[in-house]
Amino acid sequence: MNEDGSMARLPQLYEIAEKFNLKIVSIADLIAYRLKHESLIEKIYESELKTLWGDFKLMAFRQTTTDDEHLAFVKGNWNENEPVLVRVESSSFTNNLLDAIRSDKQSNLSAALKMIEKEGKGALVFMQQEEKQIGLIEKLQAYNGQLQKPTDNRDYGVGAQILRSLGITNLKLISNNKNMNQSVIHAYGLEVSEVVEFAG
Repeated sequence: MNEDGSMARLPQLYEIAEKFNLKIVSIADLIAYRLKHESLIEKIYESELKTLWGDFKLMAFRQTTTDDEHLAFVKGNWNENEPVLVRVESSSFTNNLLDAIRSDKQSNLSAALKMIEKEGKGALVFMQQEEKQIGLIEKLQAYNGQLQKPTDNRDYGVGAQILRSLGITNLKLISNNKNMNQSVIHAYGLEVSEVVEFAG
């Protein structure tokens, strides 16, 4: 606390720490430490997936702290620190994601997949919010099998670890919010080199 009762911010805390020879750790330091020494995710499923918008590699991750299951649709390859087209979504799996990959219904998800397909590389990370009654992976396996028949389917730390596991640290972020606060993203070891609006 400051002398006037207001909450001390990091610059004031640095002054106090220097005055009394104290060590100080910021939230960003704690996040960086946890990212380096702890993993909140494990990859549990990987498959090729054909969608209306193109062919993608599908990866599923389990969040170790909650058992939630999250997805990444990945296309192409990239070099370390290369800016990569990325969209992060968080919503209901059944009502949004399956519609986006199996129908021509327009949504942010389908628009992101189209943009990644056109770019030739990129990732759509889908953070699950619901779907506890039926296993997400079981749905994916069943849906993926249906797609391939001959008759011609927001936690910053977890999302950041998924992106880092894909080798992505520099984002060309798909968003219509040009004025977003990027400090939280930077705290998780990611950089946004460009904000790309949804294609019209």
